[in-house]
Amino acid sequence: MSPTASDGSIDVVEATVEDLHAAFDRGSLTAESLVERYLERIESYDEELNAILTVNPNATERARRLDSRFETDGFVGPLHGVPIVLKDNHDTHDMPTTAGSVALAESVPPRDAFVVERLRDAGGIVLAKANLQEFSFGVDTISSLGGETRNAYALDRRPSGSSGGTAAAIAANLGAIGTGSDTCSSVRSPPAFNNLVGVRPTRGLVSAAGIVPLSATQDTAGPITRTVADAARLLDVMAGYDPNDPITAAGVGNVPDAGYVSHLDERGLEDARIGVVRELFGLQDEASAPQAAADAVTDVLETAIDELASAGATVVDPVEIVDTNHLASARVIGYEFERDIDRYLSGLGEDALYDSFAEILEADVIAPPVQSRLEVGIMFDLDTESLDQHVGYLARLERRRELRVDTLDRMAAQDLDALLYPPSTIPPVRIPDHQPFAELNCELAANTGLPSVVVPAEFTDDGFPVGMELLGRQFAEDRLFELAYAYEQATRHRRPPDGFGALS
Repeated sequence: MSPTASDGSIDVVEATVEDLHAAFDRGSLTAESLVERYLERIESYDEELNAILTVNPNATERARRLDSRFETDGFVGPLHGVPIVLKDNHDTHDMPTTAGSVALAESVPPRDAFVVERLRDAGGIVLAKANLQEFSFGVDTISSLGGETRNAYALDRRPSGSSGGTAAAIAANLGAIGTGSDTCSSVRSPPAFNNLVGVRPTRGLVSAAGIVPLSATQDTAGPITRTVADAARLLDVMAGYDPNDPITAAGVGNVPDAGYVSHLDERGLEDARIGVVRELFGLQDEASAPQAAADAVTDVLETAIDELASAGATVVDPVEIVDTNHLASARVIGYEFERDIDRYLSGLGEDALYDSFAEILEADVIAPPVQSRLEVGIMFDLDTESLDQHVGYLARLERRRELRVDTLDRMAAQDLDALLYPPSTIPPVRIPDHQPFAELNCELAANTGLPSVVVPAEFTDDGFPVGMELLGRQFAEDRLFELAYAYEQATRHRRPPDGFGALS
Protein backbone atom coordinates (compact mmCIF):
# COMPACT_ATOMS: atom_id res chain seq x y z
CA MET A 1 0.00 0.00 0.00
CA SER A 2 1.37 3.40 -0.95
CA PRO A 3 1.81 5.89 1.92
CA THR A 4 0.86 8.75 -0.45
CA ALA A 5 -2.65 10.21 -0.04
CA SER A 6 -4.82 11.51 -2.88
CA ASP A 7 -3.84 15.09 -2.05
CA GLY A 8 -0.13 14.29 -2.49
CA SER A 9 0.67 14.29 1.23
CA ILE A 10 2.60 11.37 2.69
CA ASP A 11 2.36 9.21 5.78
CA VAL A 12 5.83 8.20 6.94
CA VAL A 13 4.63 4.75 8.04
CA GLU A 14 6.23 2.31 5.59
CA ALA A 15 7.47 5.16 3.36
CA THR A 16 10.44 4.21 1.19
CA VAL A 17 13.28 6.42 -0.01
CA GLU A 18 11.54 6.56 -3.39
CA ASP A 19 8.28 7.66 -1.73
CA LEU A 20 10.03 10.38 0.25
CA HIS A 21 11.91 11.73 -2.76
CA ALA A 22 8.72 11.79 -4.83
CA ALA A 23 7.08 13.86 -2.09
CA PHE A 24 10.05 16.26 -2.03
CA ASP A 25 9.73 16.60 -5.80
CA ARG A 26 6.00 17.34 -5.57
CA GLY A 27 6.58 19.96 -2.92
CA SER A 28 4.32 18.13 -0.45
CA LEU A 29 7.17 17.34 1.94
CA THR A 30 10.33 18.97 3.21
CA ALA A 31 13.26 17.36 4.94
CA GLU A 32 12.59 19.49 8.01
CA SER A 33 8.97 18.38 8.34
CA LEU A 34 10.01 14.79 7.73
CA VAL A 35 12.55 14.88 10.54
CA GLU A 36 9.93 16.42 12.83
CA ARG A 37 7.51 13.58 12.06
CA TYR A 38 10.04 10.91 12.89
CA LEU A 39 11.06 12.72 16.08
CA GLU A 40 7.40 12.79 17.08
CA ARG A 41 7.19 9.05 16.49
CA ILE A 42 10.29 8.44 18.62
CA GLU A 43 8.79 10.59 21.38
CA SER A 44 5.46 8.76 21.20
CA TYR A 45 6.59 5.18 20.73
CA ASP A 46 10.12 4.53 21.93
CA GLU A 47 9.37 4.43 25.63
CA GLU A 48 7.82 0.98 25.23
CA LEU A 49 10.18 -0.18 22.46
CA ASN A 50 13.40 1.15 24.03
CA ALA A 51 15.28 1.13 20.75
CA ILE A 52 16.80 4.62 20.65
CA LEU A 53 19.79 5.70 22.75
CA THR A 54 20.37 9.24 21.46
CA VAL A 55 18.48 11.66 19.23
CA ASN A 56 20.65 13.92 17.09
CA PRO A 57 20.11 17.50 18.33
CA ASN A 58 21.37 18.81 14.97
CA ALA A 59 19.03 16.76 12.78
CA THR A 60 16.46 19.52 12.27
CA GLU A 61 19.07 22.12 11.38
CA ARG A 62 20.72 19.69 8.95
CA ALA A 63 17.30 19.17 7.33
CA ARG A 64 16.79 22.93 6.95
CA ARG A 65 20.13 23.24 5.17
CA LEU A 66 19.19 20.42 2.83
CA ASP A 67 15.84 22.07 2.08
CA SER A 68 17.66 25.27 1.18
CA ARG A 69 20.02 23.37 -1.11
CA PHE A 70 17.07 21.57 -2.71
CA GLU A 71 15.45 24.87 -3.68
CA THR A 72 18.49 25.89 -5.70
CA ASP A 73 20.26 22.66 -6.68
CA GLY A 74 17.75 19.83 -6.31
CA PHE A 75 18.74 16.56 -4.67
CA VAL A 76 22.26 16.66 -3.26
CA GLY A 77 22.61 12.88 -3.39
CA PRO A 78 20.78 9.56 -3.46
CA LEU A 79 19.79 9.81 0.22
CA HIS A 80 18.85 13.49 0.19
CA GLY A 81 16.82 14.35 3.29
CA VAL A 82 16.43 10.71 4.40
CA PRO A 83 16.46 10.27 8.21
CA ILE A 84 18.77 7.40 9.20
CA VAL A 85 19.03 5.43 12.44
CA LEU A 86 22.62 4.36 13.14
CA LYS A 87 23.65 1.53 15.40
CA ASP A 88 25.51 3.27 18.20
CA ASN A 89 28.83 1.68 17.44
CA HIS A 90 29.25 3.90 14.34
CA ASP A 91 31.52 6.85 15.14
CA THR A 92 29.88 10.27 14.83
CA HIS A 93 31.93 13.41 15.35
CA ASP A 94 28.92 15.37 16.63
CA MET A 95 27.26 12.80 18.90
CA PRO A 96 28.47 10.29 21.49
CA THR A 97 29.41 6.83 20.23
CA THR A 98 28.88 4.51 23.17
CA ALA A 99 28.61 0.88 22.03
CA GLY A 100 25.75 0.86 24.54
CA SER A 101 28.09 1.19 27.50
CA VAL A 102 28.05 3.72 30.33
CA ALA A 103 31.85 3.46 30.08
CA LEU A 104 31.63 5.40 26.78
CA ALA A 105 28.53 7.48 27.55
CA GLU A 106 30.36 10.77 27.02
CA SER A 107 32.71 9.59 24.27
CA VAL A 108 32.50 11.80 21.16
CA PRO A 109 34.99 10.49 18.56
CA PRO A 110 37.16 12.95 16.63
CA ARG A 111 35.71 11.96 13.24
CA ASP A 112 32.87 10.10 11.56
CA ALA A 113 33.14 6.45 10.64
CA PHE A 114 33.79 6.03 6.92
CA VAL A 115 30.25 4.77 6.26
CA VAL A 116 28.74 7.65 8.25
CA GLU A 117 30.74 10.13 6.20
CA ARG A 118 29.42 8.53 3.02
CA LEU A 119 25.84 8.61 4.28
CA ARG A 120 26.11 12.31 5.05
CA ASP A 121 27.79 13.05 1.73
CA ALA A 122 24.84 11.32 0.02
CA GLY A 123 22.44 13.74 1.70
CA GLY A 124 21.38 11.50 4.57
CA ILE A 125 20.39 12.88 7.95
CA VAL A 126 21.61 11.10 11.08
CA LEU A 127 18.34 11.11 13.01
CA ALA A 128 19.27 9.00 16.02
CA LYS A 129 21.54 6.28 17.32
CA ALA A 130 20.13 2.95 18.41
CA ASN A 131 20.65 0.62 21.33
CA LEU A 132 22.66 -2.56 20.82
CA GLN A 133 24.05 -5.49 22.74
CA GLU A 134 26.75 -3.79 24.79
CA PHE A 135 30.02 -3.85 22.86
CA SER A 136 28.11 -6.05 20.37
CA PHE A 137 29.01 -9.06 22.52
CA GLY A 138 25.89 -11.20 22.28
CA VAL A 139 22.56 -11.50 20.54
CA ASP A 140 19.97 -10.06 22.97
CA THR A 141 20.33 -6.23 22.68
CA ILE A 142 20.95 -5.48 26.35
CA SER A 143 23.24 -2.64 27.43
CA SER A 144 24.20 -0.80 30.60
CA LEU A 145 23.36 2.51 28.91
CA GLY A 146 20.13 1.61 27.16
CA GLY A 147 18.69 -1.36 29.02
CA GLU A 148 16.75 -3.99 27.06
CA THR A 149 15.26 -3.35 23.61
CA ARG A 150 11.99 -5.12 22.81
CA ASN A 151 10.79 -6.77 19.65
CA ALA A 152 8.49 -4.50 17.62
CA TYR A 153 6.09 -7.41 16.94
CA ALA A 154 5.91 -8.70 20.51
CA LEU A 155 7.07 -6.40 23.29
CA ASP A 156 7.68 -9.33 25.62
CA ARG A 157 10.17 -10.89 23.17
CA ARG A 158 13.80 -10.30 22.18
CA PRO A 159 14.65 -8.46 18.94
CA SER A 160 17.86 -10.53 18.65
CA GLY A 161 21.14 -8.66 18.36
CA SER A 162 23.46 -7.10 18.46
CA SER A 163 21.79 -4.61 16.07
CA GLY A 164 18.39 -5.09 17.69
CA GLY A 165 17.85 -1.40 18.41
CA THR A 166 18.18 -0.44 14.76
CA ALA A 167 15.94 -3.31 13.68
CA ALA A 168 13.18 -2.55 16.18
CA ALA A 169 13.29 1.15 15.32
CA ILE A 170 13.06 0.62 11.56
CA ALA A 171 10.34 -2.01 11.96
CA ALA A 172 8.26 0.48 13.99
CA ASN A 173 8.97 3.30 11.50
CA LEU A 174 11.01 5.43 13.89
CA GLY A 175 13.36 6.19 10.99
CA ALA A 176 13.39 5.72 7.24
CA ILE A 177 16.39 3.38 6.96
CA GLY A 178 19.05 2.07 9.30
CA THR A 179 22.51 0.61 9.64
CA GLY A 180 23.89 -2.22 11.69
CA SER A 181 27.14 -4.09 11.97
CA ASP A 182 27.50 -7.84 11.65
CA THR A 183 30.17 -9.97 13.24
CA CYS A 184 28.14 -13.16 13.29
CA SER A 185 24.41 -12.37 13.08
CA SER A 186 23.71 -8.75 13.68
CA VAL A 187 22.34 -7.51 10.35
CA ARG A 188 20.56 -10.80 9.76
CA SER A 189 18.79 -12.20 12.84
CA PRO A 190 17.44 -8.80 14.05
CA PRO A 191 15.89 -8.10 10.60
CA ALA A 192 14.53 -11.66 10.51
CA PHE A 193 12.87 -11.14 13.92
CA ASN A 194 11.46 -7.74 12.91
CA ASN A 195 10.12 -8.47 9.39
CA LEU A 196 12.90 -6.51 7.68
CA VAL A 197 15.62 -6.77 5.05
CA GLY A 198 19.24 -7.06 6.15
CA VAL A 199 22.42 -7.35 4.09
CA ARG A 200 25.78 -8.67 5.22
CA PRO A 201 28.16 -7.63 2.41
CA THR A 202 31.16 -9.56 1.16
CA ARG A 203 34.09 -8.86 3.43
CA GLY A 204 35.94 -5.97 1.83
CA LEU A 205 32.96 -4.29 0.18
CA VAL A 206 32.13 -1.95 3.09
CA SER A 207 34.62 -0.31 5.43
CA ALA A 208 34.58 -1.09 9.15
CA ALA A 209 36.84 1.85 9.99
CA GLY A 210 35.33 3.97 12.74
CA ILE A 211 33.00 1.22 13.96
CA VAL A 212 33.60 0.07 17.54
CA PRO A 213 35.13 -3.36 16.82
CA LEU A 214 34.24 -6.82 17.98
CA SER A 215 36.52 -8.69 15.57
CA ALA A 216 38.47 -7.00 12.78
CA THR A 217 38.36 -10.18 10.72
CA GLN A 218 34.61 -10.71 10.99
CA ASP A 219 33.15 -7.18 11.37
CA THR A 220 31.29 -5.43 8.59
CA ALA A 221 28.57 -2.79 8.41
CA GLY A 222 25.37 -3.40 6.47
CA PRO A 223 21.89 -2.02 5.71
CA ILE A 224 18.75 -2.68 7.76
CA THR A 225 15.62 -1.56 5.90
CA ARG A 226 11.98 -2.35 5.30
CA THR A 227 12.40 -3.08 1.59
CA VAL A 228 14.96 -4.65 -0.71
CA ALA A 229 15.05 -1.49 -2.85
CA ASP A 230 16.02 0.65 0.15
CA ALA A 231 18.72 -1.87 1.12
CA ALA A 232 20.15 -1.61 -2.41
CA ARG A 233 20.11 2.19 -2.26
CA LEU A 234 21.82 2.15 1.10
CA LEU A 235 24.50 -0.34 0.03
CA ASP A 236 25.18 1.76 -3.08
CA VAL A 237 26.23 4.54 -0.71
CA MET A 238 27.99 2.45 1.96
CA ALA A 239 30.21 0.42 -0.38
CA GLY A 240 33.57 1.86 -1.35
CA TYR A 241 37.33 1.87 -0.92
CA ASP A 242 38.65 3.29 2.35
CA PRO A 243 42.43 3.61 2.78
CA ASN A 244 41.93 3.29 6.53
CA ASP A 245 40.52 -0.20 6.03
CA PRO A 246 42.84 -1.88 3.50
CA ILE A 247 40.60 -4.95 3.07
CA THR A 248 38.26 -2.68 1.07
CA ALA A 249 40.80 -2.71 -1.73
CA ALA A 250 39.35 -6.12 -2.56
CA GLY A 251 36.03 -4.47 -3.37
CA VAL A 252 37.43 -2.11 -5.97
CA GLY A 253 35.93 -2.98 -9.35
CA ASN A 254 33.35 -5.28 -7.78
CA VAL A 255 30.46 -2.81 -7.48
CA PRO A 256 28.14 -2.66 -10.52
CA ASP A 257 28.68 0.48 -12.59
CA ALA A 258 24.97 1.32 -12.41
CA GLY A 259 24.75 0.39 -8.73
CA TYR A 260 22.78 -2.27 -6.95
CA VAL A 261 19.50 -0.47 -7.58
CA SER A 262 19.87 -1.37 -11.26
CA HIS A 263 19.50 -5.04 -10.25
CA LEU A 264 16.01 -4.73 -8.77
CA ASP A 265 14.35 -7.10 -11.23
CA GLU A 266 10.89 -8.56 -10.57
CA ARG A 267 11.85 -11.49 -12.80
CA GLY A 268 15.11 -12.10 -11.00
CA LEU A 269 14.15 -15.61 -9.88
CA GLU A 270 13.57 -16.90 -13.38
CA ASP A 271 16.29 -19.44 -14.21
CA ALA A 272 17.83 -19.00 -10.75
CA ARG A 273 19.22 -22.06 -8.96
CA ILE A 274 18.90 -22.03 -5.18
CA GLY A 275 20.24 -24.74 -2.90
CA VAL A 276 18.50 -25.58 0.38
CA VAL A 277 20.92 -26.25 3.26
CA ARG A 278 18.83 -28.72 5.26
CA GLU A 279 21.47 -29.24 7.94
CA LEU A 280 20.81 -25.64 9.07
CA PHE A 281 17.11 -26.29 9.60
CA GLY A 282 15.58 -27.54 12.84
CA LEU A 283 16.63 -27.39 16.48
CA GLN A 284 20.42 -27.34 16.83
CA ASP A 285 20.52 -27.69 20.64
CA GLU A 286 17.75 -29.67 22.33
CA ALA A 287 18.23 -27.71 25.56
CA SER A 288 17.76 -24.31 23.94
CA ALA A 289 14.08 -24.36 22.95
CA PRO A 290 11.08 -26.63 22.42
CA GLN A 291 11.04 -28.61 19.20
CA ALA A 292 7.75 -26.91 18.31
CA ALA A 293 9.57 -23.56 18.05
CA ALA A 294 11.93 -24.92 15.39
CA ASP A 295 9.07 -26.65 13.61
CA ALA A 296 7.21 -23.34 13.34
CA VAL A 297 10.17 -21.72 11.57
CA THR A 298 10.70 -24.73 9.30
CA ASP A 299 7.03 -24.67 8.28
CA VAL A 300 7.35 -21.03 7.17
CA LEU A 301 10.54 -21.76 5.23
CA GLU A 302 8.89 -24.71 3.46
CA THR A 303 6.28 -22.28 2.17
CA ALA A 304 9.01 -19.85 1.14
CA ILE A 305 10.75 -22.59 -0.85
CA ASP A 306 7.50 -23.28 -2.70
CA GLU A 307 7.12 -19.55 -3.36
CA LEU A 308 10.60 -19.38 -4.87
CA ALA A 309 9.78 -22.25 -7.18
CA SER A 310 6.50 -20.62 -8.19
CA ALA A 311 8.42 -17.46 -9.08
CA GLY A 312 10.65 -19.39 -11.50
CA ALA A 313 13.57 -20.65 -9.42
CA THR A 314 14.96 -24.16 -9.62
CA VAL A 315 15.27 -25.40 -6.05
CA VAL A 316 18.03 -27.93 -5.36
CA ASP A 317 17.06 -29.67 -2.15
CA PRO A 318 19.11 -30.60 -0.26
CA VAL A 319 22.66 -29.40 -0.75
CA GLU A 320 25.50 -30.09 1.66
CA ILE A 321 27.91 -27.62 3.16
CA VAL A 322 30.92 -28.21 5.34
CA ASP A 323 30.32 -29.82 8.74
CA THR A 324 28.84 -27.28 11.17
CA ASN A 325 31.41 -28.17 13.85
CA HIS A 326 34.11 -27.19 11.36
CA LEU A 327 32.30 -23.89 10.88
CA ALA A 328 32.40 -23.16 14.60
CA SER A 329 36.11 -23.91 14.73
CA ALA A 330 36.80 -20.87 12.51
CA ARG A 331 35.60 -18.29 15.05
CA VAL A 332 38.20 -15.65 15.87
CA ILE A 333 36.21 -13.20 18.03
CA GLY A 334 37.69 -14.48 21.27
CA TYR A 335 41.20 -13.98 19.92
CA GLU A 336 40.68 -10.52 18.45
CA PHE A 337 38.20 -8.63 20.61
CA GLU A 338 40.44 -7.28 23.36
CA ARG A 339 43.22 -6.41 20.91
CA ASP A 340 40.82 -4.58 18.59
CA ILE A 341 38.83 -2.73 21.26
CA ASP A 342 42.06 -1.54 22.90
CA ARG A 343 43.20 -0.12 19.56
CA TYR A 344 39.85 1.66 19.23
CA LEU A 345 40.10 3.14 22.74
CA SER A 346 43.62 4.39 22.05
CA GLY A 347 42.30 6.25 19.00
CA LEU A 348 39.87 8.28 21.09
CA GLY A 349 42.69 10.47 22.37
CA GLU A 350 43.41 11.91 25.78
CA ASP A 351 39.74 12.52 26.57
CA ALA A 352 39.04 8.79 26.76
CA LEU A 353 37.87 7.75 30.22
CA TYR A 354 39.45 4.29 29.95
CA ASP A 355 42.76 3.31 28.36
CA SER A 356 42.00 -0.39 27.94
CA PHE A 357 39.13 -2.81 27.95
CA ALA A 358 40.63 -4.53 31.00
CA GLU A 359 40.00 -1.30 32.91
CA ILE A 360 36.37 -1.26 31.77
CA LEU A 361 35.90 -4.86 32.91
CA GLU A 362 37.47 -4.09 36.27
CA ALA A 363 35.20 -1.05 36.72
CA ASP A 364 32.19 -3.43 36.75
CA VAL A 365 30.00 -1.02 34.76
CA ILE A 366 28.89 -3.36 31.95
CA ALA A 367 25.37 -4.82 32.07
CA PRO A 368 25.68 -8.03 34.15
CA PRO A 369 24.46 -10.47 31.45
CA VAL A 370 27.01 -9.02 29.01
CA GLN A 371 29.82 -8.79 31.57
CA SER A 372 29.47 -12.49 32.42
CA ARG A 373 29.67 -13.40 28.72
CA LEU A 374 32.71 -11.20 28.20
CA GLU A 375 34.56 -12.72 31.13
CA VAL A 376 34.36 -16.19 29.58
CA GLY A 377 34.35 -15.12 25.92
CA ILE A 378 37.69 -13.31 25.74
CA MET A 379 40.14 -16.10 25.12
CA PHE A 380 43.54 -14.56 24.63
CA ASP A 381 45.45 -11.32 24.37
CA LEU A 382 47.35 -11.70 21.11
CA ASP A 383 49.85 -9.05 22.13
CA THR A 384 51.09 -11.11 25.08
CA GLU A 385 50.08 -14.76 24.62
CA SER A 386 52.38 -17.64 23.86
CA LEU A 387 53.46 -18.93 20.47
CA ASP A 388 51.02 -21.83 20.82
CA GLN A 389 48.10 -19.45 21.08
CA HIS A 390 49.28 -17.53 18.04
CA VAL A 391 49.50 -20.80 16.10
CA GLY A 392 45.93 -21.62 17.14
CA TYR A 393 44.76 -18.22 15.94
CA LEU A 394 46.54 -18.58 12.61
CA ALA A 395 45.03 -22.05 12.18
CA ARG A 396 41.56 -20.52 12.53
CA LEU A 397 42.35 -17.87 9.96
CA GLU A 398 43.48 -20.57 7.55
CA ARG A 399 40.30 -22.53 8.27
CA ARG A 400 38.27 -19.51 7.24
CA ARG A 401 40.04 -19.44 3.88
CA GLU A 402 39.41 -23.16 3.41
CA LEU A 403 35.73 -22.75 4.27
CA ARG A 404 35.32 -19.97 1.72
CA VAL A 405 37.01 -21.98 -1.03
CA ASP A 406 35.02 -25.10 -0.18
CA THR A 407 31.67 -23.26 -0.11
CA LEU A 408 32.34 -21.52 -3.42
CA ASP A 409 33.43 -24.83 -4.94
CA ARG A 410 30.23 -26.56 -3.85
CA MET A 411 28.13 -23.72 -5.28
CA ALA A 412 30.01 -23.76 -8.57
CA ALA A 413 29.79 -27.55 -8.88
CA GLN A 414 25.98 -27.37 -8.71
CA ASP A 415 25.69 -24.05 -10.55
CA LEU A 416 23.95 -22.40 -7.59
CA ASP A 417 23.18 -18.69 -7.36
CA ALA A 418 22.51 -18.87 -3.63
CA LEU A 419 22.19 -21.10 -0.59
CA LEU A 420 19.00 -20.90 1.46
CA TYR A 421 18.50 -21.42 5.21
CA PRO A 422 16.78 -19.72 8.18
CA PRO A 423 18.79 -16.96 9.93
CA SER A 424 17.45 -18.43 13.18
CA THR A 425 15.96 -21.88 13.60
CA ILE A 426 13.55 -20.62 16.28
CA PRO A 427 11.43 -17.45 16.74
CA PRO A 428 12.34 -14.70 19.23
CA VAL A 429 12.38 -15.87 22.84
CA ARG A 430 10.45 -14.35 25.71
CA ILE A 431 12.25 -11.80 27.91
CA PRO A 432 14.10 -12.44 30.29
CA ASP A 433 15.34 -15.58 28.53
CA HIS A 434 18.42 -15.11 26.35
CA GLN A 435 18.30 -15.76 22.62
CA PRO A 436 20.29 -19.00 22.18
CA PHE A 437 23.30 -18.46 19.97
CA ALA A 438 23.25 -22.12 18.92
CA GLU A 439 20.02 -21.49 17.00
CA LEU A 440 21.43 -18.62 14.92
CA ASN A 441 22.83 -19.68 11.54
CA CYS A 442 25.28 -16.82 11.39
CA GLU A 443 28.60 -18.57 10.86
CA LEU A 444 28.39 -19.67 7.24
CA ALA A 445 28.47 -16.05 6.05
CA ALA A 446 30.57 -14.70 8.89
CA ASN A 447 33.28 -17.37 8.67
CA THR A 448 33.55 -17.43 4.88
CA GLY A 449 33.23 -13.68 4.30
CA LEU A 450 30.58 -14.35 1.65
CA PRO A 451 27.56 -12.05 1.23
CA SER A 452 24.04 -12.80 2.35
CA VAL A 453 20.66 -11.10 2.39
CA VAL A 454 17.73 -11.70 4.72
CA VAL A 455 14.20 -11.01 3.48
CA PRO A 456 10.84 -11.40 5.23
CA ALA A 457 9.13 -14.74 4.79
CA GLU A 458 5.74 -15.31 6.40
CA PHE A 459 4.80 -15.23 10.10
CA THR A 460 4.43 -18.22 12.41
CA ASP A 461 0.90 -19.17 13.44
CA ASP A 462 1.34 -17.22 16.67
CA GLY A 463 2.43 -14.07 14.85
CA PHE A 464 6.25 -13.99 14.96
CA PRO A 465 8.17 -12.87 11.85
CA VAL A 466 10.44 -15.37 10.12
CA GLY A 467 13.25 -14.40 7.77
CA MET A 468 14.82 -16.28 4.86
CA GLU A 469 18.57 -15.97 4.31
CA LEU A 470 20.20 -16.29 0.90
CA LEU A 471 24.00 -16.60 0.77
CA GLY A 472 25.72 -15.78 -2.49
CA ARG A 473 29.09 -15.93 -4.16
CA GLN A 474 31.91 -13.52 -3.45
CA PHE A 475 30.95 -9.93 -4.43
CA ALA A 476 27.71 -11.21 -5.97
CA GLU A 477 25.50 -8.79 -4.06
CA ASP A 478 23.96 -7.73 -7.38
CA ARG A 479 22.65 -11.27 -7.94
CA LEU A 480 21.38 -11.51 -4.37
CA PHE A 481 19.42 -8.29 -4.87
CA GLU A 482 17.83 -9.74 -7.99
CA LEU A 483 16.73 -12.84 -6.10
CA ALA A 484 15.59 -11.00 -2.99
CA TYR A 485 13.68 -8.32 -4.87
CA ALA A 486 11.87 -10.84 -7.05
CA TYR A 487 10.87 -12.84 -3.98
CA GLU A 488 9.74 -9.72 -2.11
CA GLN A 489 7.63 -8.49 -5.01
CA ALA A 490 6.06 -11.91 -5.55
CA THR A 491 5.12 -12.43 -1.89
CA ARG A 492 4.76 -9.02 -0.17
CA HIS A 493 5.34 -10.48 3.29
CA ARG A 494 6.39 -7.20 4.90
CA ARG A 495 3.74 -5.71 7.17
CA PRO A 496 4.17 -3.13 9.94
CA PRO A 497 3.79 -4.15 13.59
CA ASP A 498 0.60 -3.35 15.48
CA GLY A 499 0.74 -0.51 17.98
CA PHE A 500 3.01 1.83 16.00
CA GLY A 501 0.58 3.33 13.51
CA ALA A 502 0.26 6.82 12.09
CA LEU A 503 0.13 9.66 14.59
CA SER A 504 -2.83 11.99 14.48
